[in-house]
Amino acid sequence: MKKYKLLTALLLLAAAYCYPQASAHRILLDITSKDTADHHTLVRHVAGTSKAYPDSRLEVVIYGGAINMVLKDKTVVGDDIRKLANQKNVDIVVCAQTMKRYNVDQSHLVAGVKVVPDAIIEIVAKQKEGWGYIKEAN
Repeated sequence: MKKYKLLTALLLLAAAYCYPQASAHRILLDITSKDTADHHTLVRHVAGTSKAYPDSRLEVVIYGGAINMVLKDKTVVGDDIRKLANQKNVDIVVCAQTMKRYNVDQSHLVAGVKVVPDAIIEIVAKQKEGWGYIKEAN
């Protein structure tokens, strides 16, 4: 009888060990809105999520009309963007194609903001890797 209990315990332990562990979330948020209310909403969502789930990864992809969100001289959320970009679990990226269209140089960006070659390709690539996708709007 003890053999069966030991065998059962070992099998349960092995099953628990082999069962896929919950992985940290990977969340991709994109914003194209020039509306500063949307910029504030995105910052609030990313800050709250990154704090509540510190093992998760978040990436914000900024393109189109949202470019002002990361421009030093035009942003209303610059300090928040800088703080988020300095967190180890958050990346703030802007589209190089959008920068080109708006004649923006990398020196105009809020500190910590990274540049990706193309926002759409970035979004598709992250989705292919299994990232959850959120279109941010107010």
